[in-house]
Amino acid sequence: MSELRVDPLTGLKTIVATDRANRPNAGLSAEPGPPLDRERDPFAEGHEDRTPPELYAVRDPPGPPDTPGWSVRVVPNLYPAVAPDTPVPPRDAYPDLFTAQPATGSHEVIVNGPQPVTALTDLPVAQLQAAMEVWRERMRAHAEASCLHLLVNERREAGASLPHTHAQLYALDAVPAGIARERERFSAYAVRTMGGNLLADLVQEEVRRRDRIVAIDDEAVVMAPYGSRLPYQLMLAPRRARGRFEDDGATGAALLHDVLGRLARRLGASPPLNLWVRTAPRGADHFCWRIDVLPRLTHLAGLELGTGLHLNIVAPEQAAADLRAA
Repeated sequence: MSELRVDPLTGLKTIVATDRANRPNAGLSAEPGPPLDRERDPFAEGHEDRTPPELYAVRDPPGPPDTPGWSVRVVPNLYPAVAPDTPVPPRDAYPDLFTAQPATGSHEVIVNGPQPVTALTDLPVAQLQAAMEVWRERMRAHAEASCLHLLVNERREAGASLPHTHAQLYALDAVPAGIARERERFSAYAVRTMGGNLLADLVQEEVRRRDRIVAIDDEAVVMAPYGSRLPYQLMLAPRRARGRFEDDGATGAALLHDVLGRLARRLGASPPLNLWVRTAPRGADHFCWRIDVLPRLTHLAGLELGTGLHLNIVAPEQAAADLRAA
């Protein structure tokens, strides 16, 4: 039986239609990606001269910048989508129809480790923890931004142009509409419930029900969201609500490493995926950070692209059960 579900955090709608998993060629699995070619890898240790000069790095013992010996390294994006000095585009003769403004902000690359691996799950858990600490450090370095969006794309199918595991940080001078909508949903929920936190209450209820919970530890909870847009979508949320990821002492690194490993075991290999950190944008009086993980096991087709309505052939309850067993 198909259901039309509404994600409580985003308001996005998904059709959960599990019978469509029985279609020909609808099986879900992942094949290993191609091996990383170290000689062509600009993020490899010893290839520091192949990137722009570094902005930040962790070295123990300390050493000069742009040299080997680092554990996490941050450089400007060589092909930035936004930049602080973007020129103002010319005003169009028909501004009511054709409006443009400069895409200002900062765009950085965080190399998650010197290890020649393509996926976060292939890093040692201590290295993932170190990388996530630098994620927070660089987010704090852009505290003046209207919106911070940190993401990880794994494999070319998910948009990664370079295979070596890395994150990208966008420090944006405006809050994108989708994130602004989430900010308003948190605010509206707080008004309706006389101060309740939308994600904190959601986590509490999901833990009570257990149907969509994958794993829990002292820092965080991982669940398959009620309105999951794609098969095996996951959400990591802190046990204690905090608005900004960069201000929290807990990163959830151990639990994130655990569930990414579960995904790889369930699917046969680490799948192509997109991961991002949602942290409170400017103007958010009521918010809670989270990490979203979207494996790319199916393709967006005419329904999704034409309507914005997603179609998921694996019920979140089944996805959570599969990953608990993995």
